Amino acid sequence: MSDNQPTPDGVLRLINGYWATGVVGAAAAHRLFTHLEDGADTAGHLAERAEISERGAQTLLDGLVGIGLVELAGGRYRNTPEASAYLVEGKPASLSSFARLKLKHMGALVTLPDVVRAGGPITDPATEVADNPHWEEIVPAIAAQSVPAAEVAAEVLSLAGAGAISILDVGGGSGIYSALWLTANPAARSTQLDWEPINQIARRLLHERGVADRFTCIDGDFHTTDFGSARYDVALYSHIAHQEGPEGNVEVFTRLRQALKPGGALVVCDYVVDDDRSGPAFPLIFAAEMLLKSKQGGTWRRADYRDWLTKAGFEEVSFHLAPPATLVVAR
Repeated sequence: MSDNQPTPDGVLRLINGYWATGVVGAAAAHRLFTHLEDGADTAGHLAERAEISERGAQTLLDGLVGIGLVELAGGRYRNTPEASAYLVEGKPASLSSFARLKLKHMGALVTLPDVVRAGGPITDPATEVADNPHWEEIVPAIAAQSVPAAEVAAEVLSLAGAGAISILDVGGGSGIYSALWLTANPAARSTQLDWEPINQIARRLLHERGVADRFTCIDGDFHTTDFGSARYDVALYSHIAHQEGPEGNVEVFTRLRQALKPGGALVVCDYVVDDDRSGPAFPLIFAAEMLLKSKQGGTWRRADYRDWLTKAGFEEVSFHLAPPATLVVAR
């Protein structure tokens, strides 16, 4: 076969991409990355430590080597730096619980051809209600995804030295931004607006982090709850814009502008695509998730955010990378 002739390898990897989801999810379920980090470096050691079959341990190791999350040298296995940072339990940005959660979501993709034809969900999304027990599982599982972006945002805004600022986190979920920002700035105070069951989860996290005394919750839906006027120095709108349509985002941005004090900053964190929709890769493919699960959402362009924020009354808009997300800071 000629060196220039394409092979099916890449296409087959994509067609069978669910294998990677399964291998990572199963490895996380049995804490393999954590055991590898602690020195269990052979299939036998892992099987003993994880209380699984040696055949199963070897199969997972083979798969993890194949997808680039585990390295093999001299017959010994170890986590790659990426796996060590993001899949070992107990580390701040660990995504191990999210990897386990995604095993349950694979079946939903069967409906994607019908969703593409219809232009949106073919049944009403069942999870988007306040009293769904689903939140107890998913909210903590996705919290770690926001750690890198929250740290970048803290640097961009110089939050550590900002003094006694007030923060509004709209749809704050786990409260991870508040937890990190209040830890960085012992004079800051934060208010989270979200549904009551989700706020309960956030209160637990903030209590565990020792900053609950400077954390307040407002139980409500951000579509209808009043944000107030000139109350906050910083407002946060993280991973919500992709669920909303253009008109909805302009409306919320306008109310957030009103809620900020003069000179205040709005931080929007989301998966943002280039204006010509040529990249980045993760936000582009994430658009399928929004088509599957939301009626109006999508992965929006930088130009969209500039337009919406200008309409909302902001004068300065800047973009800061926090891969795979982008921070949009408006003043």
